[in-house]
Amino acid sequence: MSSDGAPRALVMVTHTGRDAAIRVSRSFLAAFREAGIEVWLPADEAEAVCGEAGHQSTFSPDGPPPLGVELVVVVGGDGTILRSAELAWSLDVPLVGVNLGHVGFLAEIEPDKVSDVAAALVAREWVAEHRTVLDVSVHADGHEVWRTWALNEVSVEKQARERMISVMLEVDHRPLSQWGCDGVLCATPTGSTAYAWSAGGPVVWPDVEAMVVVPLSAHALFARPLVVSPQSHVGILLDEGYSAVVWCDGRRTTTAPPGSRVEVTTSPRRLRFARVHARPFTDRLVAKFDLPVQGWREEPQP
Repeated sequence: MSSDGAPRALVMVTHTGRDAAIRVSRSFLAAFREAGIEVWLPADEAEAVCGEAGHQSTFSPDGPPPLGVELVVVVGGDGTILRSAELAWSLDVPLVGVNLGHVGFLAEIEPDKVSDVAAALVAREWVAEHRTVLDVSVHADGHEVWRTWALNEVSVEKQARERMISVMLEVDHRPLSQWGCDGVLCATPTGSTAYAWSAGGPVVWPDVEAMVVVPLSAHALFARPLVVSPQSHVGILLDEGYSAVVWCDGRRTTTAPPGSRVEVTTSPRRLRFARVHARPFTDRLVAKFDLPVQGWREEPQP
């Protein structure tokens, strides 16, 4: 029960293809049950997590999400967290991730800290970290034909391997440059350490309000990554004769027909991550990329 006597509930999502993730989820499940918190599991994960006996509180991944939950707990890598972010976004609740992946920039917790974190979540000893989200829309023949959102990035990419696409980039409704390229990427600070980083973009601290624009293999003199204002409106215009595929977070996709335009802005909403440990982003960069910091001499704090 919560302090006001209302029953408490949360959702837990697990990468069931990893034995370690299942073990961690079972530990979480036991701790939450002991605290009297109802745990909702995706129906297609319940048997893997709970065994043949299954689990009473399940929901269909294709159906409506359970209402009244306070948190989404994710056990897996960044791919599982991005999948679960769709659920947290629809429920408008925070998300917390346990890293069972290779890099795990989105995750809050390493597996050896599960018992401490479970206790903190039960006691609601966490703070919300607000992350920028992108609003994405595709327009053709003067009509909006697709709309979605992205936590990491939206990419507009060529469909045919052997052929580039030709695009015009607009910023704040003004033309900036035309490129023959493999595509264009717009990323949030959260996504700056994902696809955008692989494509040569800058690392942006998560609390920076900005959007990163990265051309992909552009044949042009002016084809450097850009960092634009969070109030900026980015337009990607496809030339006639060129179609493209639009991807958001590598999960939601559509085709942009020739002559269409993709519009990207920052959303007025934010996705919330529940943070139990106040760990500086610098330390996370060092740990995730194994950066050389031997010999660093800490200056005394004032």
